[in-house]
Parts: sequence; C-alpha cells; structure tokens
Amino acid sequence: MKHRRLVIGLTLLAVALTAQFVLATATRASKPTTKFTVRIENISSADGQTASDGTKWPFALSPGMYVLNEKNVLFTEGKPAKSNGLEAQAEDGNPAGLISSLETMHHAGALHGVFNTPAGAMGPGPIGPGGAYEFSFDATPKTKLYMALMFGQSNDLFYAPDANGIALFDAKGNALSGDVTNKLLLWDAGTEVNEEVGIGPNQAPRQKMANTGHAENGVVHRAKDVRFYGKNGELFRITLTAENGM
Repeated sequence: MKHRRLVIGLTLLAVALTAQFVLATATRASKPTTKFTVRIENISSADGQTASDGTKWPFALSPGMYVLNEKNVLFTEGKPAKSNGLEAQAEDGNPAGLISSLETMHHAGALHGVFNTPAGAMGPGPIGPGGAYEFSFDATPKTKLYMALMFGQSNDLFYAPDANGIALFDAKGNALSGDVTNKLLLWDAGTEVNEEVGIGPNQAPRQKMANTGHAENGVVHRAKDVRFYGKNGELFRITLTAENGM
C-alpha cells in the first residue's frame, strides 16, 4: 500500500510540474509584441550640395540594415570596426556582411533585416532627394532598435544610433511613436582615408570597384569634423510608428 501511495504521489507531482512548465512556456510564448514601421525619407535639397570647387552633388543614403537588441552589437565607439561587415556597409553601402554576422551569432532572424528598395522602386538602390525606405518589425518591451546606413557620397561615413539605441517602449512598456531623426549620429568607420564628401574619387559613386580607397586603420568615431555632422534634419527624416502606440 505504501508503495502504491508513493507511486500515486510521484505521478501527481509529475503532473503538477508538467502543468507548471506548460503554463510558464505559454506565458513566455504569449509575451505581447507590437508592430512598428520605420520610414526614412531623404528631404535634402533637389538642387544638391556644393563642394569646395563648386561641384554640385546630391545627398544620398545607401541601403542599410536594422537589428533589435538590448545593446549595440554592430560596433563600439573608440574601437576598430569589427570584422562583421561594418566596413562594407560604411564604405560601399552593402549591409549583407552585417546580416551574415548576425546569422553566425544565431541572432533570431525575425529580429534583424535589410532595407534596400526605395518606396515605389522595382529593385534595390540608394535614395536621393525625395526618396524613402520603409520597413516593419515586431518587438517586445525592453528591445531597442539599432540600424546602420551609409552617407552615400563618402569614403566610410555612416549613420547609426549611439550605444543607447532607439527606445521602442517607455519605462511602463508602452510602445512609442514619433520623429527619431536625431537619434542617429554621423559616424566615421575609421577604415578608409577620407576625401572631401561628394567629390572624392574613391567614394562609392565614383570608385572603379568596391573597397578601393586607402586603408586608414583607425577606430569608429563620431564624424564631428564633417560639415554635415548634426544636420540630420536638413537632410533626412526618420519616423517611428507603433500600432496603437503613444
């Protein structure tokens, strides 16, 4: 009889533990998500920018990538660019290497992606004045948005948030919406020697092939010496929209 009661007791305990596991799993699986849409618009002058020699050139943004994470996994300020594809993104506007690096890290596929086709276009390409990119994703509270895209008329300048990323939720877990243009900074990847933006022969629109500029062997730093630093609002606008957000 004691043996029977022991078996029954162990069976009931197993059932209870199984129920708790199922409940816990279901709770994790049902963690609320919110759909966000990001729109990047090139609002720079259609007349173009003017170089020191009087040459007119259009401001453009390259295809880029985004990643949802609690910290920046793309680069560290003051450190050399990681061998994770950042150089190709900053020098040639190619996000494929960064995406491949995330896949190698087993970063969930639903938490990163590429934006490379301008709104209304038939295929990938940069956005000049009047152009726009748009992409959407689902996120959960505490997740932050990071992204990277190239300043198209440069050697290795790119736009990205700082280490704090772009908040998608407030402290209470409410989804956020609004203009996040100034959350992006202009960075120098430190991988290629800089030429004057817009007219350098080793810059993406004019170089003979990808990765042809002179190596700099520097570190990732804020491009404060570039005259376009801090002028985001004159060049582009980035809007974050959450479904049922604030």
